[in-house]
Amino acid sequence: MGNARNIAFWVVLFLMILILFNIFNGGQSSAQNEKVDYSVFLDRVESGTVGSVEIDNQTIRVTNNDGTEFTTVAPPNAGEEYRPILRENGVTVSAENQEESTFQNFLLSLLPFLLLIGVWIYFMNRMQGGGKGGAMGFGKSRAKLLTEKQGRVTFDDVAGIDEAKEELEEIVEFLRNPQKFSRLGGKIPKGALLVGPPGTGKTLLARAIAGEAGVPFFTISGSDFVEMFVGVGASRVRDMFEQAKKNAPCIVFIDEIDAVGRHRGAGYGGGNDEREQTLNQLLVEMDGFEANEGVIIVAATNRRDVLDPALLRPGRFDRQITVPNPDIKGREKILGVHARKTPLGPDVDLRIIARGSPGFSGADLANLVNEAALMAARVGRRFVTMEDFESAKDKVMMGAERRSMVMTAEQKEMTAYHEAGHAIVGITLPKCDPVYKATIIPRGGALGMVMSLPEMDRLNMFQDECHQRLAMTMAGKAAEVFKYGAERVSNGPAGDIQSASGLARAMVLRWGMSDKIGNIDYAEAHEGYQGNTAGFSVSANTKQLIEDEVKKFIQDGYETALKIITEKEKEFELLARGLLEYETLTGDEIHRVIRGEPPHSDDKDDKPDQGSAASVTAIPKTKPKKPRAPDSELEPEPTA
Repeated sequence: MGNARNIAFWVVLFLMILILFNIFNGGQSSAQNEKVDYSVFLDRVESGTVGSVEIDNQTIRVTNNDGTEFTTVAPPNAGEEYRPILRENGVTVSAENQEESTFQNFLLSLLPFLLLIGVWIYFMNRMQGGGKGGAMGFGKSRAKLLTEKQGRVTFDDVAGIDEAKEELEEIVEFLRNPQKFSRLGGKIPKGALLVGPPGTGKTLLARAIAGEAGVPFFTISGSDFVEMFVGVGASRVRDMFEQAKKNAPCIVFIDEIDAVGRHRGAGYGGGNDEREQTLNQLLVEMDGFEANEGVIIVAATNRRDVLDPALLRPGRFDRQITVPNPDIKGREKILGVHARKTPLGPDVDLRIIARGSPGFSGADLANLVNEAALMAARVGRRFVTMEDFESAKDKVMMGAERRSMVMTAEQKEMTAYHEAGHAIVGITLPKCDPVYKATIIPRGGALGMVMSLPEMDRLNMFQDECHQRLAMTMAGKAAEVFKYGAERVSNGPAGDIQSASGLARAMVLRWGMSDKIGNIDYAEAHEGYQGNTAGFSVSANTKQLIEDEVKKFIQDGYETALKIITEKEKEFELLARGLLEYETLTGDEIHRVIRGEPPHSDDKDDKPDQGSAASVTAIPKTKPKKPRAPDSELEPEPTA
C-alpha cells in the first residue's frame, strides 16, 4: 500500500511538471513572435498586409497575409481608434472570452503554489507517521514481524543445547494447547530470558519457538528503544505491545536486552534518564494492570549481571534459561545441522572434528563448515574432505597463513627455537593439554604458534594444571634465553607474558590458589572496579603481596620451563631443526621428530595411539615444504 502511494505521488508530480513545462514553453514560443509598436501595427493594417487579428484584452496577435505573425500592445481605451481601421481594410477580427482568460491566468498563477502545497503535505504525512522511519515517527515500534515466508525455523534446526530446548518446548505447548495447563491452574509464562555467551544460538532458539508454535514472531533489538529524546523509548514499548496484542498469541523477541534493561540508578541523569524511562515502561507492560494474554516476551543477553532485579523477578521473566557452549555431543549435532547442504567426502568424521574443537560455539562451528566448503571450492573439489576441515579449523583457531611474509634466516630460526620450547615443555608436563600442532608459518599477528587441545571438554581448572600451564606459556622465553642468552631475548615472548600474567592474577585474585593471599576475592578492589564491592579496598601492603605472589607464580613457571629445556636439550634441538625443515608438524609428527625419526612413516598401518593429540584431531600427514628464501626487510614480530 505504501509503495503504491509513493508511486502515485511521483507520477502526479511528473505530470504537473510536464504541464508547467508545456505552459511556459508555449508562452515562451508565443513570446518569441515579432513585437512591433502600436503605430507600426496601424501602418501595416492601412497598407493591407494584415490578414487577421486576435484581440486578448490589450494584446493583439496579428497574422499577415503571407503567414508571418507578430504581436503588439494597444494603449488603454484604444479600441475605438483601431476597430474602424480594421473594418475598413477587411481584417478578420477574433477575440478571447475575457472571463475564461482571466480564470486560466488565475489557475496558471496558482499552479506552482498548489504544487508546493502538495509536496509539503506529502512530506508532512511521511513525518507524522506515514513511515516508521519518519521524523515524527519516533514513538512507533521498530519491531519486525517475521512470518514463515522469511524462513521457518524449528527445533530440528537447533542442536547441542538440549536442556534449553526442553525448557522452551513447554512454552510451545502452552501456545499450542493452553487448556492442557489451564485446567490445572497453570498460567502461560510471561517471559523467558536466554543467557549465554555470544554465538550459542539464543536468537535461533527464539525463532524456533515461533516456528514450532506457528504464531507471529516480532523481533527487535534493545538498542532500537533508545533515542536521544526522553520518552521516545517508552512510547516505542507501548506501541510494540499494542502490535503484539493485536496479533496474540505471539512471541516478542528482544535481543541484547541489557542495552535497555541495565540496573537503574547506575547511570547519569537519575530517574529522568531515557534508558530508565524505557525500562520503567517495559516493566509496567510486562506486569501491569492490563493482562497481556498470549504475548510471551523472549529476551537474550550476554550480561545477566547488569540487568535490573525488577526485570528478573517471577511474573516478568518467569524462566531464566542458560544457553552454554555445546559439549562434544552437542558440537557433533551442530556440525550435522550445518553440514546438511554441504556434500561431505567419505573420509569426513564429524565426531573427530567435534573432539578437536572444544570451546567452539554454534556460530564458530557454522563458520568452520563454511570455511571448509570455501577451501574445497577454491581448489575445485566436488565435495568437502577432512583435509579441508582441518585447514579451516587451523584458520579459525590460529588465523590465516601469511606465507607471503618475508623472514630472515635469523628470525625464522629464533621462531623455531621459541616454538620448540613451548612444545617440549607441553609434552613433558603431564597436566598440560596434548600438543595439537606446532608451526613457524606466520598466522595472524604471530610468527609461529603451538596449539594445544584438551582430549575432552574441560570444566574445571586445578592448581597443579595452572602451574604447569604457566610453565608451558613461559617456555618460549626460556628457550630463547637457553639458546641465545639473556641479552639476545627478543620481543617475541610479549604475548606469552601477557597470557601468563592474566592466568597468574586469576589464580591469586579470584581462585584462592595462593596461601599468602588466602581465599578472598580481591579482583574488583585490586583492579579498580566498584560494582558489588563498592567501598571495598585493599591496603598498600596487600597490593604489594598480591604482586609478589603473581610474580612468584610466573617466575616459578619460567624456571620450570628452563629446567625442562636444559634436561631435554637433545629433543629440543631435534624439534627446532624439524620445524625449520618442515615448518608445520602435527602432534604425532612431533613425537617422531624428538625420537630422531622422520616425521612421516612409510608404514600404512602405522596409526596414532588412541588418546594422543593426533588421534583427537586426525591431522592429515604434512608434506615437507621447502624453506622460504630469507630476506632482511621485516622486523621480528611477537610469537605465540
